[in-house]
Amino acid sequence: MTFGDIRTGTVVSYQYLWRREALAGRTEGAKPRPCAVAIRVHGKQHDLIYLMPLTTKEPDSKTIAIEVPQIEKRRAGLDAGLRHWLILQELNVDILPGSYVLEPDALMGSFSKAWFGEVLSAWKKNFGRSALTKRR
Repeated sequence: MTFGDIRTGTVVSYQYLWRREALAGRTEGAKPRPCAVAIRVHGKQHDLIYLMPLTTKEPDSKTIAIEVPQIEKRRAGLDAGLRHWLILQELNVDILPGSYVLEPDALMGSFSKAWFGEVLSAWKKNFGRSALTKRR
């Protein structure tokens, strides 16, 4: 994988830092987890990537999340035998190149443009409730 391969809908393994962990003073995520690249914003010196976490723990009713369909799990390189949810209400923001967190072998797969377009529409509707954690 090169950093040029990372685009909207790409799923990567990433040391995601949950908002609650950042508020508690942590600077590193507890473990690598699948995350979807919501947006990649190109800049002159570096790009910003916005990452949505995936979890196998069923979210509570207050969490804005979308369950990943079976075919999308396979496309993304996720375990098709487990249920997965994409969390829409919090994201990590990182930079490319220069991320301290994203490893060169992080690419897992990608979601289809059609399904991920629906995800982004749902995220935009709830954008005001989204929390961003900057990783750099």
